[in-house]
Amino acid sequence: MPGKLLAIDFGTKRTGFAITDDLQIIATALTTVPTHKVFEYIEELLLKEKISSFIVGFPKDLKGRNTNITAHVSSFIKKLQKQYNNIPIFKIDERFTSKIAKQTILSSGVKKNIRKKKELVDKISATIILQSYLDLRH
Repeated sequence: MPGKLLAIDFGTKRTGFAITDDLQIIATALTTVPTHKVFEYIEELLLKEKISSFIVGFPKDLKGRNTNITAHVSSFIKKLQKQYNNIPIFKIDERFTSKIAKQTILSSGVKKNIRKKKELVDKISATIILQSYLDLRH
């Protein structure tokens, strides 16, 4: 059994997570955690789940150039590689994921007070990143 894929939508304040099933077919939103607790959360998750790869959303602008958060994500990826050098990391273009996540939440009929929660957008964005990765593999 190869293990699950863990998607990470890294942000400077909050970070969203999504995970696949054991067969790596379905992406499911997990949670959003404050960014300063990301490694603590990953450590706890690795005690419960066999993660075979990390899928990290990599921000670029419409022309494929770095954005104001690209350096933060690159730094995070380096720390992730150093701490978990036995787990491969794949970067995936995350352009439009927040916009798609907001539209998905809006069209799902979720009440306005819940739609305003940024944590929901982050974990849905992580799910979209993960599903995009799965779609590219097949």
